[in-house]
Amino acid sequence: MRYFIEIAYSGKNYHGWQNQPDSITVQEVLENSLSKILRTKIKVMGAGRTDAGVHAKQLFAHFDYQKINSVDDLIFKLNSFLANDISVQNLFQVNNDVHARFSALEREYQYIISLEKNPFTKDFSYQIYHKPNIDLMNQAANELLNYKDFQCFSRSNSDVKTYYCDVKIASWKSLGNQLVFTIKADRFLRNMVRAIVGTLLDVGFEKTSLSEFQEIIKSKDRSKAGTSAPAKGLFLTKVIYPEQIKMN
Repeated sequence: MRYFIEIAYSGKNYHGWQNQPDSITVQEVLENSLSKILRTKIKVMGAGRTDAGVHAKQLFAHFDYQKINSVDDLIFKLNSFLANDISVQNLFQVNNDVHARFSALEREYQYIISLEKNPFTKDFSYQIYHKPNIDLMNQAANELLNYKDFQCFSRSNSDVKTYYCDVKIASWKSLGNQLVFTIKADRFLRNMVRAIVGTLLDVGFEKTSLSEFQEIIKSKDRSKAGTSAPAKGLFLTKVIYPEQIKMN
């Protein structure tokens, strides 16, 4: 039987989602906890790979196991067993052919920028000291919807078959002393959102013009784009699946 597990986590203490040989990751911690509680080796497959220091408000993973008698009991045990920076939000059975990564239709990220020194947000936002031009950044962000190839925002030497992504939403909002960037697409490349944010900040500080931003995308050259924004401001906020994935 296949189960989906929904988790949220702070990425501060982890070297990303995916298992690494010499670094602690969210996937490793989750697999170890499930394996100990269920008393069998459990492997989980996540909806995506967040980089070191990146957070998730919603991430789904799937694993296969015999029938779970009490889902609520397992959730309670997992949350008691896991560290406080990882939380299990939900767990449910899905059809056996559903895949946490490949069945996802869309993913949404948010990037948080703080315009003030705040000890309560320092681990979950990128603090800057001057406010950029948000109108210019929104004009540039809107250009992302006109392109499909985002190689210029991908980590160099990424092992991917295509750099094509279908961006559905990309916009900035000013909320009090924070700037919030929301981007939604069918898929994302490694480091893509942080590279986009860094380049949009160059536009907002008028280091890069709108026409130059367009040329960066067309260049397919990572060295032409801006510096990646820090990981701590990035959140995976939503993963969207077809409605019929749950077992009836």
